[in-house]
Amino acid sequence: MITATILAKNAQKHIEEVLSALKNFDEVVLLDNGSTDGTAEIASKFSNVKIYTLDSFEGFGKAHRKMEELAHNDWILSIDSDEVLSYEAEAEIFSMKLDENTIYELPFRNYFNGKWIKSCGWYPDAHPRLYNKKKARFSDSFVHEKVVGQNVKTKRLNGYITHYSYDTVEDFLRKMQNYSTLFAEQNRGKKSSSVCKALIHGWFGFFKSYVLKRGFAQGYEGFIISYYNAQTAFWKYIKLYEANKR
Repeated sequence: MITATILAKNAQKHIEEVLSALKNFDEVVLLDNGSTDGTAEIASKFSNVKIYTLDSFEGFGKAHRKMEELAHNDWILSIDSDEVLSYEAEAEIFSMKLDENTIYELPFRNYFNGKWIKSCGWYPDAHPRLYNKKKARFSDSFVHEKVVGQNVKTKRLNGYITHYSYDTVEDFLRKMQNYSTLFAEQNRGKKSSSVCKALIHGWFGFFKSYVLKRGFAQGYEGFIISYYNAQTAFWKYIKLYEANKR
C-alpha cells in the first residue's frame, strides 16, 4: 500500500487533475497550508483523500515530515499540488516489487506558459519521490528539501510526472518572493553575503540558464526563465545580506 502526500495552498487550478491521477492509491494525505480558494472543497470530493490543516508553517521540510507522520502506510509517494502523475508512472509503480532500501526517482516534464521546457536546466530532470519512511525521510530544510536516507540506493523509473511549474509570470514573482525569503531565513548567520555577491550570483544565474543551459533555444519562455533565475539568485543574497546585518 502507498500513501501519496500533497502539501497544498491555493491550488484549485490543478488540484482536481492532480488528485484524479491518484484515485487508485490507497490513501492521499493532503496538508492544507492556509488555502483561501476552493482547494479543500475540490479535494473533499475524492474518497481516498484525507484533508489536514497545517497550524503553522515552519518550512517545507517539516511540512513533509508532518505528512509522513500522518500517513498510515510506510510507502510514500510525494507529489506537489501542481504535479500530475502519468498513467505510465502509475502502471510502473503498481507493477513493481518495491524495495524498502531503494529511493525511486521519477522523471519530470516541466511546463511554463503551456509549453514543455527542454532547456534552462529544466530537462532532463528527475526527483526522488517514492520511498519507504522506515528507511528514508524528507530533510527538515526550510526550502529545497529533499528525500534522504542511510544505506539506501536510488533507482530512476521510466514513467514521468507532468509539472505545471509556472503558468504565468505572476507565478514566477510570487514564488521568487517566497523562496528568497525562506533562503535568507534558513542561511542567516550560516552563510556570508554582500551586494557584490548578490550581483555575481544574479549575473551567473542568467548566463548559466540562458547560455550554458541553452535557454536561448526556447525563445520567449527561455528568456523569462533565465531572467527569473537571475532575479531569484540576486534577491536571495540581498535578503540574506540584510538578515545577517540584523
